[in-house]
Amino acid sequence: MRGMLELMQKGGPAMWVILVVSILGVAIFLERLIYLHRVQLNVGKFLLGLGNLVRDERYEEARQQCTFAGGPVGRVALSAMQARDRSRAELRDIVQEAGQLEVPNLERHIPMLTALAYTAPLLGLLGTVLGLLEAFYLISTQGGYATVADLSGAVFQSLIAAAAGLAVAIPAFVGVSYLSARVQDTIHDMERVGIEMVNLLKNRTLLTAELLAPEGEPVDNA
Repeated sequence: MRGMLELMQKGGPAMWVILVVSILGVAIFLERLIYLHRVQLNVGKFLLGLGNLVRDERYEEARQQCTFAGGPVGRVALSAMQARDRSRAELRDIVQEAGQLEVPNLERHIPMLTALAYTAPLLGLLGTVLGLLEAFYLISTQGGYATVADLSGAVFQSLIAAAAGLAVAIPAFVGVSYLSARVQDTIHDMERVGIEMVNLLKNRTLLTAELLAPEGEPVDNA
């Protein structure tokens, strides 16, 4: 801890800004990670349960199951259940709009994390420039001459700031890529549930029922 504090002090003022950026980045990543994990849903099992309820015309239980599932996938399914008496075209538009309304919630704060990832190396570059400016200032104030000891501190400051900026930016970019992939998976689940719900409510069958059923168990599409 003491060594880290010394590096912060030797790295110049840019180091403190980089520290703030890193704390914000970690907070955003953890918040999004927890949220995406909380809304994750076993879509196959969820659709099989809804399929059985809809085929038995137990619509109230189906709505309760959608509400209990929660999250963007559950809300898309619930929007279909609430509009089950509409035409196929209208129902398809409703579930599509419901999915589109969920996307901003899924992507919330990820652009901010992306901005922090781009900002961190620029802050490191700023610290490098400030360190070099200090080195040249020392040379100019000493009549064009400076000892290695005088210059080493300024150069060390430059290197620390540059390294710190990269050390924050690289994990941030990895985090953005991971979260974006998780968001795309959830969007795919919403689209899948929307398509399946339209077909289920109008045809009383699941398009991928054979793939969703447990191995060795027959599927009744009647």
